[in-house]
Amino acid sequence: MLDDIPQEEYLLKGNTACAGCGAMLALRYILKAAGQNTIIVNPACCSTVCQGTYPKTAYGVPVLNIAFAAAAAAADGIASARRNKGKNIIVFAGDGGTVDIGIQALSGAIERNANILYICYDNEAYSNTGMQKSGSTPYGAITTTTPTGRKDSKKDIDLIIMAHRPKYMASASAAYPKDLYEKVRKALTIEGTKFIHVLCPCPSGWRYSTEKTVELGRLAVRCGMWFLYEYEDGKVKLNAPTKAALKRPAPLADYVRPQGRFKGVNLERLQKEVDEEMDRIRALAGIENAKEASE
Repeated sequence: MLDDIPQEEYLLKGNTACAGCGAMLALRYILKAAGQNTIIVNPACCSTVCQGTYPKTAYGVPVLNIAFAAAAAAADGIASARRNKGKNIIVFAGDGGTVDIGIQALSGAIERNANILYICYDNEAYSNTGMQKSGSTPYGAITTTTPTGRKDSKKDIDLIIMAHRPKYMASASAAYPKDLYEKVRKALTIEGTKFIHVLCPCPSGWRYSTEKTVELGRLAVRCGMWFLYEYEDGKVKLNAPTKAALKRPAPLADYVRPQGRFKGVNLERLQKEVDEEMDRIRALAGIENAKEASE
């Protein structure tokens, strides 16, 4: 299935990522899709730390490290420079730097239709600074600032971005690398602002065994905690794993049980949220029932 993905590696060995880091798995395939002719813009986040310090950096492409709030604006500036025409300008930012701190710059960049690909890798907390709650932290998850579990619902950054009517947006997962690879390749063929939201399980923050990153990433999709879809020309197109999940979802407990962050969660309340989100994604895709989702 992965045979047609290039062998070249632009994320080098020996970086300082945690074992089982979902963000580095995603970045590996994003860089394979983008290739050498790429500039990465990194706001403060885990991936800034993982790249290491010059000259012993782990990224095989140029990187601009920038403040949390400035990533999209900085990327727009790079893309506008004449000497960078034809290069892939990619923001790789965490959920804190996107959903919370960086949202105003991202909003402005989409409004200007900046020719950039903005990728939010979402590990559902401020993992780099000690696992504080972000706007993307789900209900019930324990963080250092929600020690008894988050009491309200996460912010829906996808609907906020969709309201800007970007040229292209998609959701993806580090656990589905071929799907992520193809979405990045497609996005980079489109002129204007593109946005891809990638779920990246975090072993240290979610408190699970490091070898379960891909398993949990897939379970998130299969139980309806995460959807895979594309938004283009004003329409939402669901991808096959999410169509299958809407038809016959995996038990939510299978996803929750291995994670220490959900210790003590009200599973019934969380299931209610999942069911409501499933109804909403069906409505966005113009699907009325589970049978129709499978067609």
